[in-house]
Amino acid sequence: QLQLVESGGGLVQPGGSLTLSCAASGSTLDNYAIGWFRQAPGKEREGVSCISSGDSRNYYADSVKGRFTISRDNAKNTVSLQMNSLKHEDTAVYYCAAKFGYGLGIESNEYDYWGQGTQVTVSS
Repeated sequence: QLQLVESGGGLVQPGGSLTLSCAASGSTLDNYAIGWFRQAPGKEREGVSCISSGDSRNYYADSVKGRFTISRDNAKNTVSLQMNSLKHEDTAVYYCAAKFGYGLGIESNEYDYWGQGTQVTVSS
């Protein structure tokens, strides 16, 4: 059974950076696409970025394009989300999720495995 654990969240000032990490156990990530999602208080969960298995194609939501970078290290069984130029509106709980197969997807209902989430707070 694939298990995912996020880390790297915290408090950061506007304009700052954080790197989130999603570590997998129970299975290798080679054949899984990985997505990052976030949920702010009172809002629906939204897809932020995803990366495919195999050729590591990626996708970014317009709200984070140019600021966030997703990458995967299959040897370490991890996926990272580098977040730069953070804004107040990036404040949320961030989740990583996995779905078996090669396709990209940014809808949460496509994903079968979820981490517990890590809090990111952008505040001065």
